[in-house]
Amino acid sequence: MPDTALLAATKNALLTKYGEAERARIERGVTQVASLWVPTDGDLQAFALDQFVADAKVLDVTLKRLETTLEVCNGHFIEIGRELRWDTDTDTGPLLPLDPLLAGIDPSAHLLDDLFAAKVGFVVLLNFPLTTLAERLAHADAYSRRDWAERALAALFGRRVPAEVQQEIARVGADADLYIAQYNLWMHHVVNDAGERLFPKGMRLISHWNLRDELKADYTDPRGLDKQRLITKVMERIVTQSVPAAVIDNPRVDWNPVTNKVSAAPQEFVEADAPARAVDLSGAPEPDTRYAQWLRQFQAGRRADPYSPLTPTLIARSFELGRQISEERVLGLFEQVLTSPVAAKVAALMQTSLAAKQPGRKLEPHDIWYNGLMPRGAFSESELDKKTRARYPSAAAFAADIPRILSQLGFAKDRVKFITERIVVDAARGAGHAMPAGRRGDFPRLRTRIGQGGMDYKGYNIAVHELGHNVEQVESLYNVDRVLLAGVPNTAFTEALAFVFQARDVELLGLTKPDAASERRRVINDFWMTFEIAGVALLDNAAWHWLYEHPNATAAELRVAVVAAAKQIWNRYYEPLLGGKDSVLLAVYSHLIAYPLYVADYPLGHLIAFQIEEHLQKAPALGVEFERMASFGAVAPDVWMKHATGAAVSAEPLLRATEQALAGL
Repeated sequence: MPDTALLAATKNALLTKYGEAERARIERGVTQVASLWVPTDGDLQAFALDQFVADAKVLDVTLKRLETTLEVCNGHFIEIGRELRWDTDTDTGPLLPLDPLLAGIDPSAHLLDDLFAAKVGFVVLLNFPLTTLAERLAHADAYSRRDWAERALAALFGRRVPAEVQQEIARVGADADLYIAQYNLWMHHVVNDAGERLFPKGMRLISHWNLRDELKADYTDPRGLDKQRLITKVMERIVTQSVPAAVIDNPRVDWNPVTNKVSAAPQEFVEADAPARAVDLSGAPEPDTRYAQWLRQFQAGRRADPYSPLTPTLIARSFELGRQISEERVLGLFEQVLTSPVAAKVAALMQTSLAAKQPGRKLEPHDIWYNGLMPRGAFSESELDKKTRARYPSAAAFAADIPRILSQLGFAKDRVKFITERIVVDAARGAGHAMPAGRRGDFPRLRTRIGQGGMDYKGYNIAVHELGHNVEQVESLYNVDRVLLAGVPNTAFTEALAFVFQARDVELLGLTKPDAASERRRVINDFWMTFEIAGVALLDNAAWHWLYEHPNATAAELRVAVVAAAKQIWNRYYEPLLGGKDSVLLAVYSHLIAYPLYVADYPLGHLIAFQIEEHLQKAPALGVEFERMASFGAVAPDVWMKHATGAAVSAEPLLRATEQALAGL
């Protein structure tokens, strides 16, 4: 950073040229430039005199020019990145050794370096305000759309992270994502102490998503409790890193997760399309690979810390830049849910419901994923699978049905056509995701897992969720008034809008119609889903704080710390309701490994989704309101929420409505 004498001289030179009317902008702009200027950037004063824009009309043209240019640059880089990751993200068959290398390339890694080297980044910092979260929140209600656009532009240049650091973050992230995408278990080869095979041949489940969804589906199965207890043991083995390495994505060995014994699968039980794999019967686990991936994410992410003066940790960037909500406020919302007396009442309802079907049955830790509160709980997994496989034998079949889905959700006919033409559906290698576009002219991608027999209910449920993301992505890119504001305030908001779609998945299959009773159950289920994932978010956050406190930790030490934190959070919030002292189930979520500090967006998204749902109850058509909300752009969360629903983000509506729903039942 230049010395104070040079800064003062630069500011005085600009004041002499442009006058006192520009003092505030000059003071701020020069200070912002100086915070990232290094000697090799050249003559700061000459640059400032040449590039400071005092004319309002020229400043407006400058903003628009940058807006257009950055849309094209970022949009095409997203397209290139999508192609580089194509074979690791989509189900194109066996991976080549080359594919993970391609996926680890971030084509935009040098863009920020280049923009600063060309002084474009400094032009932005000289002329537009770089604000802290506190500043934006203090003035949020007074900002115009132009004000928000200026601040969004400046935020892009608030850090000067070197290209090699960006590239390392991308490479490590791609490796972790691929590790999770390939972490599958062949459930026909998971046996109990009696040697029984409780799961059907060919069932291949990714951790944790499909394991959790299978557990949910087993509530209607006559052997469901046995299956659920076996899956729970599998999950515990994953968390403690005691799963034998030989059983991961290997249908040639059988595994008893209770005893942890591995044996060769009899040939008659091996799937016909089973890939060739060596049979290792030693039972040796991975060498803390799960936690090594997590540790590498931390080590790569913290390399950006010195270049982020306003947000010097990944935790700070996650909340202040990513969510635009303080860490304290977000965690406070989760604590409010986790400590609410409503939780015990919902657990009592679950206990009554389960005991009615299984006399004497007590709640167990896996009941954190109980799905009997929703109307879909009345249908068996096989019934739902049969319907979805018949309707969606391929990705193309789901794509062809999107117009009907949108029409049923209340989108206008012309808007159905517009949106459908801008969404592309692919078969996913992993559990599924929605990939946004970055420029108008490119299209978001919907990815979900599709088996040989068609899309099962798990894949369909994910597809409907991802469709919600995609519709938001179309609206917030193509219909926002300023492309610098494309998107929504943070990931929790796109999750919330995706939840709105996902909550209607069975209804969209023609199996249910909402009524007063189902609406009460939906509210209670919304609370329980928020309660469940809030603990995982606390664990994610606690683990990252531990990592910053122990930057030289080993993968084994991280495992010990995560397991201890998972037990502590479980014992405080969940054990009083579900039992299972020292359960580690909260740590099974794959997001903890593949998506750093992402989990908080789920419970936050549930709270936001509930407020949106309350508003939609009064709206004439879901589709019309969805479009109005989704196209408002990436402004501050409370500003967006007030525009969408009339109130700021809060846990109170969900807690209040859950109390009322319980009373109604």
